[in-house]
Amino acid sequence: MEQDRPPFLQNLGLPGAWAGQSQWRILDTGLGNGERFLAAWHAWKADPQRPRLLHYVALEADALSAAEWQRRAEPESALAPLAQQLRAQCFGLLPGFHRMTFEGGCVLLTVCVGEAKDLLREQQFEADAVHLADIAMPSSEATPRAGAWDLWACKALAHCCRRGTTLAAMHGVPVAVRRALVQVGFVLDADFSQPRAADRPDCSSFRGTFNPAWIPKRRRPAVAPRAPNDLHDPVPRPGRCVVIGAGLSGAAVAASFARRGWQVEVLDAAPAPASGASGLPAGLLAPHISPDDSMLSQLSRCGVRLTLQQARALLREGVDWQPSGLLEHRVDGHAALPVQWPEAGRDWTVAASALQLAQAGLAQATLAYWHAQAAWVKPACLVQALLSQPGIAWHGDAQVAALARADCGWQVLDSAGRVLTRADMVVVAAGFDSRGLLAAATGTTPPLQAIRGQISYGMNTATGCPGPSKLPPFPVNGNGHLTPNVPFGCGSAWFAGASYERDNASASCHAQDHEANLQRLQTLLPNAARQLQTEFSGGQVQAWAGVRCAAPDRLPLLGPTQQPGLWVCTAMGSRGMSLAVLCGELLAALVHGEPLPLEARLARRLAADRFDAAAGARGGNSQ
Repeated sequence: MEQDRPPFLQNLGLPGAWAGQSQWRILDTGLGNGERFLAAWHAWKADPQRPRLLHYVALEADALSAAEWQRRAEPESALAPLAQQLRAQCFGLLPGFHRMTFEGGCVLLTVCVGEAKDLLREQQFEADAVHLADIAMPSSEATPRAGAWDLWACKALAHCCRRGTTLAAMHGVPVAVRRALVQVGFVLDADFSQPRAADRPDCSSFRGTFNPAWIPKRRRPAVAPRAPNDLHDPVPRPGRCVVIGAGLSGAAVAASFARRGWQVEVLDAAPAPASGASGLPAGLLAPHISPDDSMLSQLSRCGVRLTLQQARALLREGVDWQPSGLLEHRVDGHAALPVQWPEAGRDWTVAASALQLAQAGLAQATLAYWHAQAAWVKPACLVQALLSQPGIAWHGDAQVAALARADCGWQVLDSAGRVLTRADMVVVAAGFDSRGLLAAATGTTPPLQAIRGQISYGMNTATGCPGPSKLPPFPVNGNGHLTPNVPFGCGSAWFAGASYERDNASASCHAQDHEANLQRLQTLLPNAARQLQTEFSGGQVQAWAGVRCAAPDRLPLLGPTQQPGLWVCTAMGSRGMSLAVLCGELLAALVHGEPLPLEARLARRLAADRFDAAAGARGGNSQ
């Protein structure tokens, strides 16, 4: 009933406004204690005419740790079950964007931490509804925020709106801000009136619609072709999509599109999914750290957060994955955390404790860090779980030789020119094999590099092998890695490695790489290396090798090509476990004009055609 709905939902015309829509995007200029998001989520769950996807983007001025979030006021009891799910994901909210997923990926919360004006400029979507929080009040006495809402901030907000976007503001919005909003194109509802608070006569509540008298300028997409065209505008409705490649990248893209209603076919030359580099028996998921909190560090945190969410939702803990934490041994002796590391950052990474160093068999003076948000994961299990989502059809032994434009989209051809399938769009996610497909389809060869890697492993339960208790109780990485105790076969196994051989596309195993892996382990964990020496010397160690794919700058290639309807998501390098799920969501967001799961400036660094522009400046293709 009308009177039962929270005032902010009533003022935004919800849930009635979203009825029959494929997705609905709410922008809230204040996260608060999350109660508005929880109310919107609750209304979405209760509405049989709800949109397929609910996006909620909330701005937050200050970094938030898990402990700080716990101290915020609890929502009303009716929302307590949802609040508990939200609380589990509210950790390590450092400056930047943080994507959280609920309801199987159909309810998406993006918390954006920083100054409102800067955050709005990093957005790349058009909101259906905007809630102006109590921006006149400071988030704390020491950091007033009202001054940040000047004309330029209101212009940035207007860039996040489409014609018809609903705006609602409660008490706490100064009259000066109201005037600025009118100036940038909002038309306020003259019939909407609520009494002003007696202690704040300069503030008022109002409601309105974005309906400027001029044609608004469109913001340049975060990832788009250099050639000017309108062929990559957000797709109005789902269709048929083919993903080429059934590794982590392809599976993540397929799952993201299927959640948005697409019928997805995944083709791979191998007889089973995850037959390439994603067939690694056990991989490590951990954030990257750097003294300046570099772009890669920020990107990795975005990815790790999303992958952890997928692992918890889809995999069996203790069998397919384990949130084990991870010790990073800085074997080079160089500190890696920023000097000013806030409490929210400590949810992610802290200096290793004396106990953790002792458990790893390292001296107390050793420079090492503990990553709390880290895990080991069996990549093939995650791939299989992602491909098992409704709307995805998997086809193995599909030898894709070429892609051809057709009147209604794309044709996927085999070596004899026979049509394997047709689709509205194609996403190439075939690792190093993406190079030839993209070169033939676009006329430009992406600068992809094959990188062969081999790990060594042995069974913990074999006669004469060390039991798990004699190795560190958690994974350790640095120059190489050791994952000590992973369920494998009829027992458990340890995994160490890995070699890193550039320009080698062969996945064959070599005995000499065992010696190289042992040498890495001797530097990383001398005690563990001594315990495993007998296995290495006695030939009891087994091998697994795979070929990764990397770009020159070691960042993924993601986005549209110059050919309409042809997209790419590849070059995860050594960070497929951390970045694939994020890249799948980012690509889907770009296609659908949704809120991005990371800042637009970071998304631009991943553009699939970034090397094309450099080659064009030199007068040639990237070879």
